[in-house]
Amino acid sequence: MTALHGVDLAVEEGEFVAVIGPSGCGKSTLFSIIGGLLDGYDGSVEIDGRPVVGPHRDIGMVFQEESTFPWRTALENVALPLQLAGVPKKEREDRARELIALVGLTGFEDARPAQLSGGMRQRISIARAFAAQPRIMLMDEPFGALDEQTRLLLCDKLLEICQAMKQTTLLITHNITEAVQMSDRVVVMSYRPGTIKSVIDIDLPRPRTSEALSSAAFGGYVGRIWHDLREEASKGMAAAEAGARKARA
Repeated sequence: MTALHGVDLAVEEGEFVAVIGPSGCGKSTLFSIIGGLLDGYDGSVEIDGRPVVGPHRDIGMVFQEESTFPWRTALENVALPLQLAGVPKKEREDRARELIALVGLTGFEDARPAQLSGGMRQRISIARAFAAQPRIMLMDEPFGALDEQTRLLLCDKLLEICQAMKQTTLLITHNITEAVQMSDRVVVMSYRPGTIKSVIDIDLPRPRTSEALSSAAFGGYVGRIWHDLREEASKGMAAAEAGARKARA
């Protein structure tokens, strides 16, 4: 079964782009291809004209499931990429402390993941991804497992970090509000096989926080994206219902 077809997307340096689409449209497959986790596909992924083949040092990744190591402290988790790169202990710990402060967790350096909330563990995962100083950050539903209040606060924090670091970011999400809040552009995907249905420029002032959610302009973008997405989401729902009926037969 073909997951994606004819996807052609360029992301500029320092840009924040969200990709949104119905369940089953191939968003996570696209994420894995860009990150070098999948091969055997037609087409190519390039950074500055050079093909990406396998995991790439210029690409950092954050997944929906937080990926901290339970036997390591918060500091040790964040410092891990630097340790693997051979960075001296003091230098990597100093850098890890800076990143922990950046995600708002100063004072929790010696805590282990079991002592932290889900949102705090995800912030540690994000800090660890930034530790390797990737040119491009891929995020696949990074806040999907969190409650709404924590998600909004972490969106604010992530935007602050990305702007401070001028980080090129590609966000995979199913949340329209999240996509509008964070992005310079929102890419709307069709149902399977996934292709780009529309690309919407988000012309809202920055710095942009969750306070902007109540503005008329923000609501207009949410409505426009839902208009483009609704037909595709309906196709996905119909396919799921047909699959369920077939399974019961």
